[in-house]
Amino acid sequence: MDTVSGPHGILPARAIAAYCEAGMIRLARPADADQIQPASLDLRLGSWAYRVRASFLPGKRATVAERVKELALHRVPLADGAVLETGCVYIVPLLEQLALPRGVAATANPKSSTGRLDIFTRVIADHAQEFDTVPEAYHGPLYAEISPRTFPVLVREGSRLSQIRFRQGPPLASDQLIRELHAREGLIASGEANIDNGLALSVDLSTLAEAGPVGFRAKRHAGLIDVDRKAALDVLDYWEPIWQRGSLVLDPGQFYILASKEAVRVPPAYAAEMVPFNPLVGEFRVHYAGFFDPGFGHSAGHGEGARAVLEVRSHEVPFILEDGQIIGRLVYEPLTEAPERVYGQGIGSNYQRQGLKLSKHFRDFDPSRR
Repeated sequence: MDTVSGPHGILPARAIAAYCEAGMIRLARPADADQIQPASLDLRLGSWAYRVRASFLPGKRATVAERVKELALHRVPLADGAVLETGCVYIVPLLEQLALPRGVAATANPKSSTGRLDIFTRVIADHAQEFDTVPEAYHGPLYAEISPRTFPVLVREGSRLSQIRFRQGPPLASDQLIRELHAREGLIASGEANIDNGLALSVDLSTLAEAGPVGFRAKRHAGLIDVDRKAALDVLDYWEPIWQRGSLVLDPGQFYILASKEAVRVPPAYAAEMVPFNPLVGEFRVHYAGFFDPGFGHSAGHGEGARAVLEVRSHEVPFILEDGQIIGRLVYEPLTEAPERVYGQGIGSNYQRQGLKLSKHFRDFDPSRR
């Protein structure tokens, strides 16, 4: 089995394309024109979805297909599109398989738009003991576990809900790296950087209210969302704007879209990720879609800082979220080489220079519609 050599870090688009050409990323059909992102690869749904009794990990002794055979309730064809219902769990084989060399592992995450629709999505590899983690030198298929939480969604073969990053060598994220980057680049547009196990992000429940709502609360029992249609839906059919300032009571089971106070920058030769939320500071979840591409909010991508959109769900009890409360942390890692293009440079980037922003499926919201 081949072993790679060279710089450690996250593989950029050029290296991902080379992996596809060399068969280390195996595609069931040719790649979509915009499937390779600056530091990640979008993953496409295959032709069938299996409704299963419960979420699972296959463990060391089983493949995903073997567990699906035990747990499947029925099989749903996706060629012409199918509705995935809320509260159900589906397993979908992906059109991409891997044959990674030694020294290269991968990590998956929901795409930004997937997280903003509250579609709980994770990638599973054969013999996996963790979700969204593909071990070094993995050879085999990939599967998406999909469970819509708030809105039923229409998907089809080729729909892209997840993305995957490839890392050569061990993870290089550290607070020292973040401090050096911030001193050189200014990772937040203004204010003092709180760096402790990542760059802290705090929630904005005040300043955005002057131009519009501070957030959105998802409406229960709203309509169907086609994940492949952009700017097709009216915001108020699916979301309730939140206008009050200062604090917000998170209701258990409700889903919220909020924004960070900090306008974030990701330098072109680096990638960032929002790390899993620390439960010691509150009973809520804020980690849905965590990848930030090279150039996000950076002048190289024609941005001057972009706020992080926060997908928030409370757990078992109501929780009061205060303006300025730390709600997540970003870690940064270098790329193995500078990317040819960065986020925002003519690649269909939907969220460059974003403030409070719903997913691309909704038309722009007019704040005068109170």
